[in-house]
Amino acid sequence: MLSVRDFWRRHRRKVFYTVGVLGSGYLLYKLYGAHRHGVQELEREVAAQRETEELMKAQMQAHFENIQRISDVTLPHAMHDLNFRITEELDLSHLLERLIQGKGQPNSLTQSEKLDLWSRLKILSFTRMTLSVWATTMLSLYTKVQVNILGRHLYIDTARSLGISDLLESIDVVDREDHKKFLDSVDFISQHGMPSLISDMEAATKEVLKGKQLSTFFSSTTLHETVMQILNTFMSMGSPNYWIKYMIPEHVKPYSSSSSSDPMLSDVTEYDQLMMEARAVLSSAEFGSIVEISLQAVVDKLVELMGVKFKGGSITSGLPLARVLPQVAQMCPLLLEEPSKNQFIQIIKNIQEVEVFFTLLYANMPHAQ
Repeated sequence: MLSVRDFWRRHRRKVFYTVGVLGSGYLLYKLYGAHRHGVQELEREVAAQRETEELMKAQMQAHFENIQRISDVTLPHAMHDLNFRITEELDLSHLLERLIQGKGQPNSLTQSEKLDLWSRLKILSFTRMTLSVWATTMLSLYTKVQVNILGRHLYIDTARSLGISDLLESIDVVDREDHKKFLDSVDFISQHGMPSLISDMEAATKEVLKGKQLSTFFSSTTLHETVMQILNTFMSMGSPNYWIKYMIPEHVKPYSSSSSSDPMLSDVTEYDQLMMEARAVLSSAEFGSIVEISLQAVVDKLVELMGVKFKGGSITSGLPLARVLPQVAQMCPLLLEEPSKNQFIQIIKNIQEVEVFFTLLYANMPHAQ
């Protein structure tokens, strides 16, 4: 009968091998279990992250659609106000009535008075048209800037709101109020910027037209060059980007807010932040290039439409300036039409460089804080 010692001596290798196999199997089992548990945890985390992302997308989409709806309302409203202010402030009817009266009653006006009326009509007609070109272009671009900036804040606000559902409703109310106030700033040009805007545009118009008499021959090329010269003179009158003062308030705090000694109320609000970001975009060299491209496209379309609209005495073949002025005056209503019918706003929307600029603008904005 074998002793334990003899058995161990004869079979120890088998024992070691068996123990090793069993140990390895157990280790592999434990490793597999740990791996499976880790995979399950990872799958749960991925599922939770996907659910969070879907919730964020749904909230962002709902909020962004709300922003877009407000923006779609504010631009037509802003264009209506702009049309009213320009028509009111640059009314040509009294000049035309006096000239018609002088034509019917030759002795009612002296030659000097007639020349003065024609000179005033010349300046105001071009001032009105170029101001309409500039303001329509800037309002169209500014509303795009607003939506892109709000899109960034929407991303941040939505990310912050996740996980704090009890505060979500109150946060959303505050955000929407600030967002609406920011979108309403599109009315600043009509409500606050118009007097100085008209004055500066008129000064630029006088500078460009001072050598042009009523008998000066105007062709489509001459008209195009003249309008662009007025716009370029206007844009370069002051310090770089001085024209921003017509678009948005120069101070950070809302221009409609009242002063308060409460330090909590003196903190920078989201509205203040939105306005600061808007100023930064409008001040950028890239936006300046987009403004130039857009103004050029609008003036191209303006001159083209004038050639089509007035075929009886077309500026395409050339006319004296005195005969061009009525045509210039009649183009302003087209420039200030509501966005859905406004050919010039549609032209700006379809400019490739504009689309690329706003795509890159949103892509390069930091989406986390």
